[in-house]
Amino acid sequence: MPVYTVSHVQNIRICVVMVGLPARGKSFISQKIVRYLSWLSIKARSFNVGNYRRRQQSHPSADFFDSHNEDGLKIRAEAARDAVVDMMKFFNEEDGVVAILDATNTTKARREWILELCRENSIEPMFLESWCDDEKIVMNNIRDVKVSSPDYVDTDPDTAAMDFQKRIEKYREIYEPLEVDTNKDLTFVKLINVNEQVIINKIETYLESRIVYYVMNLHIKPRSIYLSRHGESMYNLEGKIGGDADLSERGWQYARKLPNMIKNVLRINGEEEEDDDDGDEDVQLTVWTSTLKRTQQTASFLRYPKLQWKALDELDAGACDGLTYEEIEKKFPQDFKERDENKYEYRYRGGESYRDVVIRLEPIIMELERQENILIITHQAVLRCIYAYFMNVPQEESPWMSIPLHTLIKLDPRAFKTMVERIKADIPAVSTYKEKGTSQLGEIEDANNKSKNLITGAPSR
Repeated sequence: MPVYTVSHVQNIRICVVMVGLPARGKSFISQKIVRYLSWLSIKARSFNVGNYRRRQQSHPSADFFDSHNEDGLKIRAEAARDAVVDMMKFFNEEDGVVAILDATNTTKARREWILELCRENSIEPMFLESWCDDEKIVMNNIRDVKVSSPDYVDTDPDTAAMDFQKRIEKYREIYEPLEVDTNKDLTFVKLINVNEQVIINKIETYLESRIVYYVMNLHIKPRSIYLSRHGESMYNLEGKIGGDADLSERGWQYARKLPNMIKNVLRINGEEEEDDDDGDEDVQLTVWTSTLKRTQQTASFLRYPKLQWKALDELDAGACDGLTYEEIEKKFPQDFKERDENKYEYRYRGGESYRDVVIRLEPIIMELERQENILIITHQAVLRCIYAYFMNVPQEESPWMSIPLHTLIKLDPRAFKTMVERIKADIPAVSTYKEKGTSQLGEIEDANNKSKNLITGAPSR
């Protein structure tokens, strides 16, 4: 069953219609909404009109977007219709709940067409405008687009930036923003300069309110999120799950090495500054840990502000806490089999499932979206859930991802994908990965192993 069932009970279907000039973070926001809702088991999909347009015109110049360019207008109108056709199939044939129509939708006429179409098909239209006149934010978005947009593949970055600015001006000529006075009958959210000010109008359903609350916590400023498991623990050496064990000697080595790993990656990114007179580093990130000893010990040499979260504690193994997988297989053979068959839904006796972990992590995700650079030191199952959120990994695959010990994972959320980098510490550690169908620990070397592919930097889906 989905985490939130209100939309299904009320038979509500929502179309979130993005509005705004280019380089206002619309695609980024669209993808984030899809990831958030999918993570919560709500069926959502984004339909990017630009992707449909690229089927006919893959690398257009700014002149293609001129309102007087008849050929350009025709291709763009066809792209919008194709996106809407697929969106309707998503609703009617795939039991979709939330669709995001990701386009500029800058004119009243375009929005009226979408509004009428939604109402004819018993779909609730919700407009989401990203309005921005902060040039710093816009330029950051332009820099992001010229790196990651399919429109500028193999294009000189400076040339791409100049062309994209011209494209913005073409759209600005016909842009008609949403206004409370003239659009008072519409359901809409207007984000002004990301989250400097938010205007909300006629939000009526539970699911709409969830989406609004989520986007109010978003920001589109460049930032990095760093993920790490705790160092190798004594329980890891013994093959036991759960518990509150101390670090092993190699785990302590990782803890001592982690500050330099973080400092080096911040320096590469241009985020680290000189130490001040009293020897403390200028704060560039905050460290979040669980309440368990092994994460706090791993963070103990880091000179950054630290925050403990109970919600970051490892998945509760209940009656299996402190056992090895071999012991679980012997003591609870049916449970062992059921967990392998549906690892995301299986709940340990007196413990938790991966779905339970996702539910308790929602406040973490909300707060994480509000922050800038964060280092999270936590546990294997918890990191799988967090990673799945950022990379839009399907629920059934997320519990099988490989998250090795003594590895720092760097995530850079972008408009079109999340960039991933793994930094391995040269410190050995046992493998705590259990392949499906066995009680033995250790990963099978297989180039087709999906769990490995999901953690090697594949773009978000």
